[in-house]
Amino acid sequence: MGSGDWAEKMTTEDLQRIERALAERFGASIPVAADQRGAGELARLLEHRSHRKYLPQPVNPELLQLLFACALSSPSKSDLQQADIVHVSDEAKRKAIADLIPGMPWVRNAPVFLVFCGNNRRIRQVAELRGKPFANDHLDAFMNAAVDAGIVMTTFIHAAAAAGLGCCPISSVRNHAQTISDLLALPDWVFPVAGLCAGYPAGRGVITPRLPLEVTVHADHFDETGIEAKIDGYDRRRAARQPYAKQRSVERYGKAESYGWSEDKARQYSIAERADFGAFIRGKRFNLT
Repeated sequence: MGSGDWAEKMTTEDLQRIERALAERFGASIPVAADQRGAGELARLLEHRSHRKYLPQPVNPELLQLLFACALSSPSKSDLQQADIVHVSDEAKRKAIADLIPGMPWVRNAPVFLVFCGNNRRIRQVAELRGKPFANDHLDAFMNAAVDAGIVMTTFIHAAAAAGLGCCPISSVRNHAQTISDLLALPDWVFPVAGLCAGYPAGRGVITPRLPLEVTVHADHFDETGIEAKIDGYDRRRAARQPYAKQRSVERYGKAESYGWSEDKARQYSIAERADFGAFIRGKRFNLT
């Protein structure tokens, strides 16, 4: 197929979707070639939405297996394959996890709940099986497994969207890492990175605005020029499009007249959370030096 043949298959609708999503997500317009390859897939990525409400429709087990295969086809550091997925289908275990996170009822209600885990155990087992020393027992062993798990989860989310499902990551499983580790019988060197709700969405969802690209994309060197003004501008754009329904920690900080992303995140990280996670990871026998 020549480039001209491909260009004829590009639709005006796909290009319009890209333009709309860029405006909603970044408040920006980026030139898009009229014959841009993969325009439909690019539009779908730009239109990503998290979903917390689901139809009462089960997800076919065969589809789940297909999505697991797609997720585990993602890139892996040095082909070490240090990510595992735990499908929590047992009702008692699901309830126990949901009870730990009562502010997120979708953990209980989603048709599917998964826990994505970093697994540095298997490569250690392989070293022992083949009679080789494991000479990389340091912080990078944890880092590689955590990144692999994050990549696998992201790939699952995109595969699920292609199949008509919606997802919502649940980082709050790390607030209760030891309890969830015990519940799922995770052994040494295996740890939860995030949970994930999945199912057929009950609504369309919204595109969450992101920081402008000039804040998060750098050319040749890290550049924070004008960061305060850029964050202020983002706060205003986001508040106009998607204002926060409520303010965080009003009892501590009062009610702000102007409440944007930066105020919300500053308040969020002013309160200690997961301070025991390092001890949990060390308890998994990781050497973090």
